[in-house]
Amino acid sequence: MMRDIQKEFDKHPIRVPIESDPRAALGAGPVPASTTIYNGPVFHGDANGAQLAWNNSGEINQQQTQGDPVAPGFEPLAQAVALVMQGLAKVELTDADRNDAEEAATEIVTEVTTAQPNTGKIRRAVKVLKGALAPIAAGLTAATSSEVQEWARTAIDQLGNAL
Repeated sequence: MMRDIQKEFDKHPIRVPIESDPRAALGAGPVPASTTIYNGPVFHGDANGAQLAWNNSGEINQQQTQGDPVAPGFEPLAQAVALVMQGLAKVELTDADRNDAEEAATEIVTEVTTAQPNTGKIRRAVKVLKGALAPIAAGLTAATSSEVQEWARTAIDQLGNAL
C-alpha cells in the first residue's frame, strides 16, 4: 500500500512556494540568522568513557571494563590469578571447590588493588587457591588429562613465584 501511495506522489509532486521573512534573514526577531545541521552525533562536554554505536544494523553489544590499578610489586600475582581463574573455568570442579577458588581469587584481587595490600590475607588466599589446584595437578579429579595436570602444576608454580 505504501508503494502505491509513493507512486502517486512521484507522479504528482506537491509544490509549495516559500517566502522568507526579510527581518528574520537579517537576524531580527526570534528566528536565528543561521542554522547548523549536524549529520551525526554531537558531544557537548566531557565524553570520557563514552561508547557510541551509530548507523549500525542488527544487535549491538558494547562492553567496557575499567579495572583498579594493582599495587606496585603485585602485578605478577594479579596476572597469575587471572590466568588461573580463566583455566579453572574450563576444569570440572565440585561446587564447593569452585566457590572456594573464586572467593580466594576475589580476595587476592581485592587486596592487590588497595593502596597497602595485606600480605597475610594474600598468602592465605593463595594457599586456598593452590589447594584447589593440587588435586587437579595430582590427577585425583575425574576426567583430568595430562595437559590439565601440567597446567595446574604450572599455575601452582606461578602463584608461588608471584609471592
